[in-house]
Amino acid sequence: MFGSRRSVPTLEPDAKDPVAASRVVPRVGFIVAPRLPGDVSTRTSALDAVVFGVDVQNGDVRGDVSYALVAFDGEHVDRDVVSRRKLRRLIRDEQPTIVATDNMYELAENKDALVHFLGELPDETTLVQVTGAERPEPLSRVANRHDVPYGKDPMKEAEAAARLAANNVGQVVSAFTDETEVKVSRGRSTGSGGWSEDRYTRRIHGSVKKRTREVESELRDAGLDFERDATEKYGGFSNAVFTVEGRPEDIPVSNERAGDVRIEVERVRRDGIEFRPLAKRRDHVVVGVDPGTTTAVAVVGLDGEVLDVMSTRTADTAAVTEWIIERGRPVVVAADVTPMPSTVEKLRRSFDAAGWTPERDLPVDVKQHRTREEGYDDDHQRDAMAAAFGAFDHHTDQFDRIAAKVPPGQEVGPVVARVVADEESVETVLADLRDDGSEPEEESAHEPAERSPEQKRIGQLETQVERLQSHVERLEETIAEKDEEIDDYERKLDQARSESRKEARRDREVTRLERENRRLESELDEREERIDDLEGKLERLKALWKLDHSNFADVSEKREGLVPVKVVEQFTTDAIADADERFGLAEDDVVMFRDASGAGASTADKMVDVNPRIVLRNGGLSDVADEILFKHDVPVAPADLVTVQEVDELAVAREEEVEAAIEDWERRAVEREREQNAEMVDRLISEHRAGERGESD
Repeated sequence: MFGSRRSVPTLEPDAKDPVAASRVVPRVGFIVAPRLPGDVSTRTSALDAVVFGVDVQNGDVRGDVSYALVAFDGEHVDRDVVSRRKLRRLIRDEQPTIVATDNMYELAENKDALVHFLGELPDETTLVQVTGAERPEPLSRVANRHDVPYGKDPMKEAEAAARLAANNVGQVVSAFTDETEVKVSRGRSTGSGGWSEDRYTRRIHGSVKKRTREVESELRDAGLDFERDATEKYGGFSNAVFTVEGRPEDIPVSNERAGDVRIEVERVRRDGIEFRPLAKRRDHVVVGVDPGTTTAVAVVGLDGEVLDVMSTRTADTAAVTEWIIERGRPVVVAADVTPMPSTVEKLRRSFDAAGWTPERDLPVDVKQHRTREEGYDDDHQRDAMAAAFGAFDHHTDQFDRIAAKVPPGQEVGPVVARVVADEESVETVLADLRDDGSEPEEESAHEPAERSPEQKRIGQLETQVERLQSHVERLEETIAEKDEEIDDYERKLDQARSESRKEARRDREVTRLERENRRLESELDEREERIDDLEGKLERLKALWKLDHSNFADVSEKREGLVPVKVVEQFTTDAIADADERFGLAEDDVVMFRDASGAGASTADKMVDVNPRIVLRNGGLSDVADEILFKHDVPVAPADLVTVQEVDELAVAREEEVEAAIEDWERRAVEREREQNAEMVDRLISEHRAGERGESD
């Protein structure tokens, strides 16, 4: 008989369980352990917790039903057959950490009844379905996979469920969130009528408001996060509802009804039934380590998801190892630098895992890019995650190839571990695992000792069909999910393409407008330069406004004392011919050479043929050209003696300055002619004297 205050009778040991055979001493009651954490437990054993295993013994859950009940605390196993009422009373009195079953609907006939059952569980108690979530596996398969004794009678199934839950196998069944609703309301009606109704109502509402403030203060003192929604009424509050982040046992307020005020504490119900792992499965993982003064460790699943990450300045190697053990079984241990640091190498050897290092130390930008979608507290955690991701990326193709070869229903992790760490072939590992699991399940005592080969084959085929059907269902669900994802991605792709086309059109239009803007700016600059040039010319034309520059012949000394000047670029044959073609060179013209240094005998003869009034030169004039022009009475003067004003091809000079230059040339010509005559006389005299000396000799 189960009970918390009475001695439990000695139980007959299970003949097939040598461990249980030693557990024949009586004990008093159950050990009541703290509840499991609200979300997911990280414990590696349940030796400190009482677990109830439950299975239907007789009857129908929709009517009269009895249950096989097993209580397991890690050392002792208590068995009994109880009614539904007694089961619930035992759960309420003993408050086990876990109530384990292979099918949650063996405890309630439908969803509403299940929610009601979950609502009645003590705060310290959790319902666990050890065979999985929405699509549970056969209990025999789960027990065999975890080396838990199994038999087909209800009591053995209940014990198997208890032992599996104690080893953190199964899914927590939950219908409530981790939020609790605390409602403070009126404890009695305000009534109606009477001369004292207002005072009475005001007193009740004032009491509700006062108690609301007290509850709020208690929640704040407990450090709980909450939201308050109060309804104000005459004299105070008619009610106030607190939504608190926490379970009822964490809240320093309980149900009460005292005088004018009533308090109700209820967990917030979910929209449906939710499943979550009882504990973090110690699946095979990839571990990245960043050693140093601050040691960081990242754990990544074989699917590439970050399972956990931490950094510490105080934990030693043993503590780090324990932390990793609680989160998985390392297949690869990686570092972000090469060669592998000794600390990381020791961890790798302790797990007998494969090692990975990059070809060269990972750059910071590579680590930042690879971990950009992950959260981390410091650079050490980032480096550890980058190392784990690097190892995962290196082995991901190998993981996929192994997973493709593993039969449906068989765990991939153990195969990956042996192939990667031990360098065995996939086929060898699978054959080894098949040999290990080829023994038939335990048969119950009342079944025949031996089945025929045909029966064995039929059983194998039925199991295979069941496994394949389950696999097909999972694949169909996966296909449906992938189809939805594909549709979603296609919609996003269409949207992205539309946005891309719009953006491309905008870019093209912007480019066209920028190009047009540059063209217009260039035209504007040219026009501004043209305007500046024209303004300069205008200023010069204002000075020459009286001059009719359309015809050089009309310009004479009688018109404001100006004389036209015909400008020739060089004193060369081609330049003279070009000037003659453009504006004509005539007798008595004033001709100015911008560069007279190229003058020779032939060019001088051409100017003699023109017979200009005067030749104004810039630069030196050759002796040959000067002599020819002087011989033919063509005046030559430096251009700086005459002020020449130019507008485009038109140039003018003051008549008086031209005359002055001519007069200066004439004076120099007379002197030059006198000097030449004197030189000629001296030469004749010298020649004559030389002739006389020759005759006397």
